[in-house]
Formats: sequence, structure tokens, C-alpha cells
Amino acid sequence: HLPSMRTPAAMIVGLVLCPCGLLLTLTGTLAPNWRQVSLIPDQPIDLILEQGIWDMCRERQSSHDRHCGQADELGYFEQVPVRVAQGMMPTSLVLTLLGLVVAALGVRCWQKEPRHLLAGVAGIVLLLSGLLSLVPASWYTQELWALPAPAGSTLVVGYSLVLSYLGSCLEILGGLALALSFHHCCKEC
Repeated sequence: HLPSMRTPAAMIVGLVLCPCGLLLTLTGTLAPNWRQVSLIPDQPIDLILEQGIWDMCRERQSSHDRHCGQADELGYFEQVPVRVAQGMMPTSLVLTLLGLVVAALGVRCWQKEPRHLLAGVAGIVLLLSGLLSLVPASWYTQELWALPAPAGSTLVVGYSLVLSYLGSCLEILGGLALALSFHHCCKEC
């Protein structure tokens, strides 16, 4: 007969998805590309302005000449969705790290049995951290075209926003998978 698997599949799924979610959310938080502004009137046609939640960069696509730390002349960083993202994204990252530490203690493959209660609590923390980064990403997306930009320019979603979305979803799914550990606690009671 086959030896019993010590770590339940749901825990393994949670421990794979959540670190991936953390990497994507971290990249999304730090990289200055939540939206791209292009075809700006009275500017070179190949100029793209990349706006993140911390920084703004200008890049000439023909020469790949890139300059970050651009002046915020239109009050972009003062906008509520940007301010909310500046607060919630780092909070989500800290919560994800905390959740992963608790998950590692709960799943503990080197023990005979995983600690289901601890893994379940980690799942809830990771689920919350995913929601905490999904809220600003969603709000920013909804307000993307309303945020200040040079008149007549073209606006598109940047890769950092997409990565933040994907990371949030992976953390939510991984958190749900780990939260299934509560099922074992109920059975033991």
C-alpha cells in the first residue's frame, strides 16, 4: 500500500500560490507602471510616461532613453486612489509575509502531522492580504481614465497594475486553500 501523504494537497497549493502572489504584488507595488500615458500633444510621438504609485518615468521608445523621478505637475500623486494604494499595497505585503511565516509553522513538513489550526489562521491572514492589495488595484483601474493626465493623451493599463491584480488573486486562492485546514480542526472536535 502507498504511504500516507503527510502534507494535505490544499496546504501545498496554498504554499505554492501565496509566495508567487507575494512576488507579483511586490513587483506591482515597486515598479512605476500602473498606467502608461502616450501620444502626448506637443511631445515626441515615441514618448511614453509611465506612472506608478511611487514614481513617474519618461521613456523615448526609439532610443530607450529612460528618466525616472519626473516632476508631478498635474497632482497625480495627490489623488485618493494613488494615496490609498500607497498605504494598502505595502500593508498587504507585510501581512503576506506574516501569513507565510505562520503558514510555514502550521504546515511544518518535518513534523508527523501539520498544525491545522495554525495553517487555517495563516490562510485567513493571506486571504485578507490578497483582498488588501485587490482593493487599491481595482479602485485605481476604475479611476484610471479620471486621474490627471496631459489633455489629449492616450491612457492604457500598465504591467504593474496587471501584476498587482494577479498577485492579489493568487494570494486569495492560496489563502482559501490554507483556510481549508479548519475543516480538520472541526473533525477533531
